[in-house]
Amino acid sequence: MRLVLYKQLIITPSSLCPAWFLAQSITSNTYQQGKDMDSSCTLTSALLPPEPLTHLGRLESAEGRLRSRAEGGRRTPPCCWYRSNPDQLDLLRDGVRRYLQLPADQTVLILHAKVAQKSYGSEKRFFCPPPCVYLTGPGWKLKQEQMKAKDLGEAGFRVCGYMGLDSMGSSHMETQKLNFEEQPDSKEFSCAKALYISDTEKRKHFRLVLKLFFSNGQEIGTFHSKLIKVISKPSQKKQSLKNTDLCISSGSKVSLFNRLRSQTVSTRYLSVEGGTFIASARQWAAFTLHLADEHCIRGEFPLREGYIRYGSVVQLICTATGITLPPLIIRKVTKQYAMLDVDEPISQLHKCAFQFQGSNRMYLCLSTEKVIQFQASPCPKEANRELLNDGSCWTIIGTETVEYTFSDRLACIQDPVSPVPLITMLELTGGGDVAMLEVQGEYFHANLKVWFGDVEAETMYRTPKSLVCVVPDVSAFGSDWRWLRYPITVPLSLIRNDGLIYSSSFTFTYTPEQSFLPALQVLPELTQDSDSLLNSIHQEFTRTNFHLFMQS
Repeated sequence: MRLVLYKQLIITPSSLCPAWFLAQSITSNTYQQGKDMDSSCTLTSALLPPEPLTHLGRLESAEGRLRSRAEGGRRTPPCCWYRSNPDQLDLLRDGVRRYLQLPADQTVLILHAKVAQKSYGSEKRFFCPPPCVYLTGPGWKLKQEQMKAKDLGEAGFRVCGYMGLDSMGSSHMETQKLNFEEQPDSKEFSCAKALYISDTEKRKHFRLVLKLFFSNGQEIGTFHSKLIKVISKPSQKKQSLKNTDLCISSGSKVSLFNRLRSQTVSTRYLSVEGGTFIASARQWAAFTLHLADEHCIRGEFPLREGYIRYGSVVQLICTATGITLPPLIIRKVTKQYAMLDVDEPISQLHKCAFQFQGSNRMYLCLSTEKVIQFQASPCPKEANRELLNDGSCWTIIGTETVEYTFSDRLACIQDPVSPVPLITMLELTGGGDVAMLEVQGEYFHANLKVWFGDVEAETMYRTPKSLVCVVPDVSAFGSDWRWLRYPITVPLSLIRNDGLIYSSSFTFTYTPEQSFLPALQVLPELTQDSDSLLNSIHQEFTRTNFHLFMQS
């Protein structure tokens, strides 16, 4: 029997099946039996003997099977489905269960700006705000306690690091040493204040490279930032939405800093500490900048999409704490004057001011380390301008955040944890007996398997940006799946073949659909063949569709 994939959505009537259904799919394909293989078909499969967790043993193209035979049975990662050894799988599954009950993750958080100004000659324009690294999660403490128990000494388990620009094929890379300091919230923090890009660099984009290791020499891993755009200087021209590279959109993350008289040592960043907004000389915070409705009721601020323009009402929300400032009107600053009649799009590294909505010329201002309100002075000769002080003039820049999470709780890992895979999107295909999930992201390799909760899925490595797996049957999550009438949501994670866990913010939800025959008394009339009947119905109709959720 052969399964042929057709790109056509067919929804099965729910009244035919009292068992599990899965609703609201992103994409859905229908399998038909007994058909010859279509020439345009890309996924086919021979039905193999059933296994406990899935209906599919192997799925590969005819071309892959021919190539496999030509190679004498030796299979290469891009065309093979892998499952762990059954004996190892039981031990691994027990460990994953314990991990899910009490996660001990180690997270590396990199914050950096979206753009960087190029330095010219002997001048060094250090990146502003400086790239920051946070080490969070209980796994760091557990790891250090394990190393401490091995009598490595107090200095043996401290985390050290170096950060620099990617070398673009060159072995030489200038780096800056990072010294981590513990903060009151148990995070470890460090920043690279002396990084810059010289005028000898001709590239338009680059990445930051972070190398972490313990002070006893054991390497932790290598981590990369997102792409950073190189600019010569902030654009002074009126911005157009035809060139959106430097524009700032609603919902994006930004940083605000104030620099008196262009002196680097006087730079202060808007931040949050102890639930209060402050102007910090050492740490900066990323804020989500949202467009708000100008005509909303006080206290209710529906968010809107689009690019931020001067004169817009916006909200600044701290990404780390969720604390927000009152609604603000963003104004362009020219020679210390707030321009009231400018409505052009905001660009990276522009000078701007934030006027409190509904106030009498009150602006967001810093005074040493405090954040206060400052009342601007009107201009008698020009009604469209208001005079500000130095502390009310802010520079705005877009920021990026990259989060790498891993856990070595299941095994004693000696190899580096990198490359740490990042999941960015899920795409579902298939239905009937086989449902496939494509996991898209970065830094994938052939030693990874996709896990749905504590259930391993058969996984195929395609490219460094794509993995494909078989969705496990819902029965793998409990023996009473036939009678459940509520959704089952399981976390998605990737596990390396040595037991290293890479968790993600994605979940997968199995959703039952209620029968439309409530008057039928099904349970009292079940026959001795009811289990086989239910199983056959389940095999025929289960996993028609799925829910996929991303939890940010």
